[in-house]
Amino acid sequence: MTHVVFAVPFAMDATLRFVEAATRLREEGLRLGVLSQDRPERFPEALRSRFDAFHRVPNAMDADLLTDGVRQLARSMGGRVDRVIGILEPLQEALAEVRERLDIPGMRPEAAANFRDKSRMKDLLRASGLPCARHRLCMSPEEAFGFGRESGYPLVVKPPAGAGARNTFRVDDEQELAGYLRTMPPRPSDPVLLEEFLSGREFSFDSVTLQGRHLLHSINEYAPTPLEVMQTPWIQWAVVLPRDISGPEYQAIHEAGPRALDVLGMDTGITHMEWFRRDDGTIAISEVAARPPGAQFTTLLSYAYDHDFYEAWVRLVSMDRFEVPDRHWAAGAAFLRAQGEGRVAAVTGLEGAQAAIGELVVEAKLPQAGQPKASSYEGEGYVILRDRDTEKVREGLQRVVSMLRVELEQGGAQ
Repeated sequence: MTHVVFAVPFAMDATLRFVEAATRLREEGLRLGVLSQDRPERFPEALRSRFDAFHRVPNAMDADLLTDGVRQLARSMGGRVDRVIGILEPLQEALAEVRERLDIPGMRPEAAANFRDKSRMKDLLRASGLPCARHRLCMSPEEAFGFGRESGYPLVVKPPAGAGARNTFRVDDEQELAGYLRTMPPRPSDPVLLEEFLSGREFSFDSVTLQGRHLLHSINEYAPTPLEVMQTPWIQWAVVLPRDISGPEYQAIHEAGPRALDVLGMDTGITHMEWFRRDDGTIAISEVAARPPGAQFTTLLSYAYDHDFYEAWVRLVSMDRFEVPDRHWAAGAAFLRAQGEGRVAAVTGLEGAQAAIGELVVEAKLPQAGQPKASSYEGEGYVILRDRDTEKVREGLQRVVSMLRVELEQGGAQ
């Protein structure tokens, strides 16, 4: 038996897909305890009934409370816990601290900090000769203005421990930087990270690593870039996983990506790396997260490989097992986002889109009337396409984002 504690701070749909996958591994000997700051009632009854133990803490991001919670669950699970896991990026350092304190296998604090602290990450990558954006961790406005004059504009401003392009902004000149610094002034206890703005095409490089061996890599193409998506809330965007990622256009990241994971200390897990191909053909690593990718990417991996990557991640980090699948398909997702504020009134263009690409659709979550406008960059819904022909998937995604429109009630309540 493998006794696993899954830290689930909040019962969010994206996290629950991984939790549900963990409950399916009971026949393989996995016993599951769930640690959360949400009430048990927030978890669907059908799912909660398959937990072997549950413990609630006031703050599931706090290492001290997590440590006490794991000890409590150990008492309910036969006196031991073999693994402590979780998918949220802000949780990774606390989980690493718990593992070290309780001598549980898994990522340790130093490696977790390498992935979480984006300034430290880039220092390590650059010191190892790996391509990444020029950057500076600024403790004062004077440092920030100095980097701007030295590096030139535009710049990207972000928190050192950000995730998923949240709280990340482009500033085009010193005046815009000054405006940002007035609202969020940097100081030694709360610095700000400045980076050169990378132009070109943006991709991800998602990897599976087991005990230091990199077993699988997947490349996803963004259209447009995540930063543009964050700064332009009405843009409907897409991501595509090409069926074939062995071409020369990907050679540079196939060489640099695994080296970067080694430098940062990845031992076992699924990672999500964002990288750019500049207009001159050179590449730059943007940042790397030591957790499975979000924004339906894990679902897309499952469709591209005909392999359940939700179960695969749990099995990997809990049992040190991973079956390497073959990539059979191209897959992609189009994210539907409304303009303005309010609640969803309707989705237009459905009949035309269905006639154009209906045979490619393998999964869809369409916005529903009355649904509030989403606060995340994923939007109000999505459509997933799959085909053996990558170009058919690309063309289908562009049809989805151009034909479907999410309409809101004017003046609707939030």
